[in-house]
Amino acid sequence: MKCFKTRGKKGIRHPDPDDPPRRRAKKQRGHGNFDNDRPPVVGVVSRESGEVALSVVERTDQKTLTQFVRSSTEEGAMVYTDEWKGYNKLTQNNRAHATVNHTPGQREWARDDDGDGIREVHDNTLEGLWAALRTFLRPFRGVSKHYLNQYVAIFQWAYNLKEALTDTLRIMLRLTSEAS
Repeated sequence: MKCFKTRGKKGIRHPDPDDPPRRRAKKQRGHGNFDNDRPPVVGVVSRESGEVALSVVERTDQKTLTQFVRSSTEEGAMVYTDEWKGYNKLTQNNRAHATVNHTPGQREWARDDDGDGIREVHDNTLEGLWAALRTFLRPFRGVSKHYLNQYVAIFQWAYNLKEALTDTLRIMLRLTSEAS
């Protein structure tokens, strides 16, 4: 449900020239937030349609995550997450909730709760999406945290575009209907 992207203030001059540059990638442990230059990207993926909804948020507290899930899913939806405490109140918001345990020494990546041989409890789809987002952002060699939401929106649009329709290509190439 969340991904932390190390993003600073690219293009914004540092106010103190005597302050040395910070270490590359910030090597900070733990969860990020907008203030420490590691703005979280949260997301949901529909297992039926494959459509994604992504957003850059200030922090990953319970209020923020619950609000995002409520606005991005329908009532009664089944939500699969890790055991981050920010997801604890999803069931109180008319969402079914199952978790996988990523705690070191107890790690599980997928679980079969109903015994049908299909491991339906996992968040691997979204974990793969985070890898795709990182790959998408890599060529830009750093993105200002103030513009990260725009890059994420373009990634979301491209990911959700399942087929390139003729009209979509015509608009992108600024072609008139007469030129085709």
